[in-house]
Amino acid sequence: MPKRINKAIELLDQGQPIYYQGGHTGANLSYEGGKEMAGTWADYVNVGMEHGAFDMPGLDEFMRGLVDGGPTNSGHRTPAVVVEPPVDGSTEDIVRANAWQFRQILARGVHGILLCHAETPGAVRAFVESCRYPFQTVGVGRGLAQGQRGSAGQLSASKVWGVSVDEYLDKAEPWPLNPDGELMLGLKIENRRALVNVEVTTRVPGISFAEWGPGDMSMSYGYKNFPGEPLPDELQEARERVRKACLEAGIAFLEGMTVDNAPQKIDEGVKVSSGGQGGEAVANVGREYTGRTMPV
Repeated sequence: MPKRINKAIELLDQGQPIYYQGGHTGANLSYEGGKEMAGTWADYVNVGMEHGAFDMPGLDEFMRGLVDGGPTNSGHRTPAVVVEPPVDGSTEDIVRANAWQFRQILARGVHGILLCHAETPGAVRAFVESCRYPFQTVGVGRGLAQGQRGSAGQLSASKVWGVSVDEYLDKAEPWPLNPDGELMLGLKIENRRALVNVEVTTRVPGISFAEWGPGDMSMSYGYKNFPGEPLPDELQEARERVRKACLEAGIAFLEGMTVDNAPQKIDEGVKVSSGGQGGEAVANVGREYTGRTMPV
């Protein structure tokens, strides 16, 4: 039986890497799309709204389909769902002005949010605070101010999670800041401005994972397209800086893997991966390498 609502967090808490499915330009956000995705091989589903449509009715239906199509083979009510909102994490003011996006997304019952272009510590703090209820106190006064998430969305979200409203209010917290939390808040450190602050932004309390965003990082360094591996020196240095910052901050590092390099990447500290088009095969290699026992 599952010990947590969020399958991805349960695995990370066990020291196991996790694997996601889903692109950066939207998904089949429909009831039938959710029912189909309920049987995914992945530990969580990425819903890209940075470049895909900001579709809250579709996300509502998708989450309902996940519930009706579940549970997963591991016994979780649904796979975890992480959404990339359109807002950039460039400044604190921009994030606070667009915090309505986080409220809308969380009220649909998702399990995490990934902030794109997370450039400054102030922006990241505003992100975390916007996703927390004011009565939660872990970390407040120690890097965070009072939470700013408003009341009302807990009713719709609790139905998706299959818990009471009171239990949702207790558990809708960022992990691992709150060990009992079921929300994953992530960062994309994907341009040169963000890279300058990475050692600080990754240490903001409430962050679960971060990535170096090779596509956008490449453009930031003047490349039209991602040049691929072996990486040019400046991109290798950027990747290493983000990887080390994640390890030192005690958060998971996200990076793509292949069937051939999955064991090496895991040894380097990669804890979250998509695997691209070969995602399921990559996940199978990684799970075997780490001796994972939880059913898919």
